[in-house]
Amino acid sequence: MKTLAVTGLALACLLAVGSADAKPRNVVAPDAPRALTAEGPVQVQWNDPAQFTELRQSRNRWEAQRGDWVETLAEHLRKQASKQLTDGQKLDVTITDIKRAGDYEPWHGPDFNDVRFMRDIYPPRISLQFTLTDASGQVISQGERKLSDSGYLFNSSLPSNTDPLRYEKRLLDDWVRREFQSENRTAGR
Repeated sequence: MKTLAVTGLALACLLAVGSADAKPRNVVAPDAPRALTAEGPVQVQWNDPAQFTELRQSRNRWEAQRGDWVETLAEHLRKQASKQLTDGQKLDVTITDIKRAGDYEPWHGPDFNDVRFMRDIYPPRISLQFTLTDASGQVISQGERKLSDSGYLFNSSLPSNTDPLRYEKRLLDDWVRREFQSENRTAGR
């Protein structure tokens, strides 16, 4: 009986300690990252998410800042862009603004405060700056891009996809494909 009580107390202490660190992620927290760790040919960083349109114009700022969606999008961008670069190329990207697809509509009542409504008037938008260099450090391409997909609801391949960032990821995929496949074709000549 005494062993059971000690085991139960030890388990309760472990749960308490573990849950103390398990606070919900918040993209605007002071300790939240502002860049991915440096690895591979693609470096991705981002401006302060508190200045992103997603948060500044949100009808539910608390819900919009929850999670690690900025870091998740940055990791997706790095993974997709790495596939398109040729040996020796390096890509540096700074995400300057994000407005996720859909929006909160609080007028539907308190039961829907945390529901993101997908409508064609709320397309995903991402602004970024990038520099692509070759193995010797020469700039191949650079610029600023404002990505948007006003037809995001009409893509028939996405209804079965339940990823909450599927529209933003597709926006990044389309940009990477357009921007860097053409660069690789001209670089190979």
